[in-house]
Amino acid sequence: MTHQPARTAPSDAASADTADQRTRWWRDAVIYQVYPRSFADADGDGMGDLEGVRSRLPYLRDLGVDAVWLSPFYASPQADAGYDVADYRAVDPLFGTLRHAEALIADAHALGLRVIVDLVPNHCSDQHEWFRQALREGPGSALRDRFHFRPGRGPLGELPPNDWESVFGGPAWTRTDNPDGTPGEWYLHLFAPEQPDFNWEHPAVHDEFRTVLRFWLDKGVDGFRIDVAHGLVKAEGLPDIGHGTQLRLLGSRPLPFFDQDGVHEIYRAWRKVLDEYPGERIGVAEAWTPSAERTARYLRHDELHQAFNFHYLTTPWEADALRAAIDESLEAMRPVGAPTTWVLSNHDVVRHATRYADDPEDPGQGLRRARAAALLMLALPGSAYVYQGEELGLPEVHDIPDALRQDPSFFRQNGQDGLRDGCRVPIPWSGTEAPYGFGPEPGGPSWLPQPADWAELSVAAQTGDPDSTLELYRAAIALRREHPALGAGEHLDWLPTPAGVLAFRRTAGGRRLVCTVNTTAAPVRLPLPGRVLLASAPVTVEGEQAVLPEDGSVWWEE
Repeated sequence: MTHQPARTAPSDAASADTADQRTRWWRDAVIYQVYPRSFADADGDGMGDLEGVRSRLPYLRDLGVDAVWLSPFYASPQADAGYDVADYRAVDPLFGTLRHAEALIADAHALGLRVIVDLVPNHCSDQHEWFRQALREGPGSALRDRFHFRPGRGPLGELPPNDWESVFGGPAWTRTDNPDGTPGEWYLHLFAPEQPDFNWEHPAVHDEFRTVLRFWLDKGVDGFRIDVAHGLVKAEGLPDIGHGTQLRLLGSRPLPFFDQDGVHEIYRAWRKVLDEYPGERIGVAEAWTPSAERTARYLRHDELHQAFNFHYLTTPWEADALRAAIDESLEAMRPVGAPTTWVLSNHDVVRHATRYADDPEDPGQGLRRARAAALLMLALPGSAYVYQGEELGLPEVHDIPDALRQDPSFFRQNGQDGLRDGCRVPIPWSGTEAPYGFGPEPGGPSWLPQPADWAELSVAAQTGDPDSTLELYRAAIALRREHPALGAGEHLDWLPTPAGVLAFRRTAGGRRLVCTVNTTAAPVRLPLPGRVLLASAPVTVEGEQAVLPEDGSVWWEE
């Protein structure tokens, strides 16, 4: 197994807040996203759980990551895989108990891993007690002011209050029944009908979430990934959009319910809470904005610490496009002094090993590009996010039977494509048959079916194989930790290259590292940059020249 350099264990809530502990660890962290449903199943019911995650923490330590981000595990009816929260202070029995969460946090800290948990403040579940009581009490209830209840338009109130559409398809409004059974008011839900939006103009909503932050900070979590961070505040009066284009989750055009300036007051208040606690507790924004400059506004010195770089995630595998996205991202973060983040996949998008494949005649193209993209990402200044399974080179699963799909937008019209289940299939750990060590028993259940050919992609199959994607990630993350020119920073020097090739130099601590990336379908010759440290595919050195492999990345010690 790849040797990992020593790391400093994170402080817990009771630790002294010394200068050594406040290392601003998040500026160059590699953060691993765990989707608990699909990571590891300890009790054999086919659904991943917190005890499963806890049992696999040593794997994450050995992979070399700095922190684990857990997608929601709160009490929920699971209408949207836990992003419909009924109780923000309870663990859903599907995943375990609060005691299991506390044990997971403690074990992670003992292994030198920090823990970031998902927070879902834009909306809750329709089973949340506030919303249930608001429905019971009917129009005029004070609890209705904590959501967006409105009378309908039309002679009988039979039309939605405005023309907003749900990300998941259809109107963003659902009509309620009054307590006496007559048709009542409508409520806003930018996502599924089971996910009513909070009204962040109401002070009780602010109070509630500051309390939720402290609840989990007191448990020792090291930060929060904030779901739909750009969506909390809606434009005054909830105005019509005025056109019929369907809202897309990955969209970036200005809208009256996304990226409103009022969200920044919320995050300034949250930053004060985070700063009350030792050990650099952080906030990470999931913010889809029209530009990198708009994203940077979430990261001013008194707001959040990081934001996902979706502009980079959506960049195609083309040298000029990648260079432009990198330059734009670094430039946007400089005025606010925030680290740039880099991400290739997550639980909402097609896995990049499939997304990058555009030649049906070349079945190895997607994985080849995914491996190269990983080295490029891990060489860039700032922090990197790894989505579970990408270190195994997992592809998107396209052939899930319709009857087994659970993405809520799959069951609605004109929304997202409804195929997010394909990146959420449980990951393979070991063995030759499903569930490949995801659960405790061979042939046991898994909540989504795994492909029959995943045995060769399992952790066990790849461990120790120097040519495997897993060992490439282990080696890259270890080098990233050891080499002073990698990790934190905001600067790189571009080097001259032929068309279709990227090359840049990073310098620190008296050492220089060069990253070269060939995005073309043919080998390319370059002047020899130095000594090979790591390559995504075999690289040839011929005298004073290097032959870069097609769709390959190489790290060089200059």
